[in-house]
Amino acid sequence: MSTVIALIQAGARQLAEAGVAFGHGTDNAFDEAVWLVLWRLGLPLDELDAVAERPVSPADAARIGELFAQRIATRKPAAYLTREAWLQGVPFYVDERAIVPRSFIAELIADGSIDYWLGDHTRRVLDLCTGNGSLAILAALTYPEVSVDAADLSLEALEVAAINVTRHQLDARVRLIHSDGLAEVRGPYDLVLCNPPYVNSASMAALPAEYRAEPELALAGGSDGMDFVRRLFADAPSRMSEQAVLVLEIGNERANFEAAFAQLEVVWLESSAGEDQVLLVTREALLAGAGEP
Repeated sequence: MSTVIALIQAGARQLAEAGVAFGHGTDNAFDEAVWLVLWRLGLPLDELDAVAERPVSPADAARIGELFAQRIATRKPAAYLTREAWLQGVPFYVDERAIVPRSFIAELIADGSIDYWLGDHTRRVLDLCTGNGSLAILAALTYPEVSVDAADLSLEALEVAAINVTRHQLDARVRLIHSDGLAEVRGPYDLVLCNPPYVNSASMAALPAEYRAEPELALAGGSDGMDFVRRLFADAPSRMSEQAVLVLEIGNERANFEAAFAQLEVVWLESSAGEDQVLLVTREALLAGAGEP
């Protein structure tokens, strides 16, 4: 009879040999195999050591084998198979209607990296491009005194966000808004969080199948990845309070960002991915940079 760890090791080899792509909650074959095996067995995802040598019945082993086969054949992110993703230890429902949550902004909320720019004046928060609602929910959980608006162009993504808002009992504090960018949101907001579509056209064309399984609307940012950001920066000051800040994730597009907004004064925030993935900009800086082409 197989053990949990033996099935994980076998699954990791399968994933590696199949050349699947990671990045939707894990970044390597072993960690993804741990996730899939423990989830299939209904075991806590953070207690491998305690269950590693546990025997697994042939029937359960077969079900695990089927799950790995599905992961390899479909190239869907594991989160779409398990219908769950985790950010900062908080579980979120997710399916193909919304991008798999993985924003580095979640780290910065949790570790207090942006708290310097916040204060008693921080009462209203906007999570723009909310997807499954994860950043809005994390903000509401971290800052108990704030109210949060969560906006997205995709009605399907908002359906997923609604599941998560209710799951975390935040219906009274997190409001979902259908909006194309900032068109339907009014503000003024004291904190704006945004993980927008920012992948440039060349990178979109080269994405692995796992990323193409996600809604293109949530990824594609135009030729240089900055189409949405240009609109956002033009519209944001009118939705921001005087002391407001905007926290923006731009992934691997720092060079394109700096080319597009060469004169804009921003603060780069350090995350586990480095110092070039997430930035903070004040309303004052946005207004000062409004004359840029």
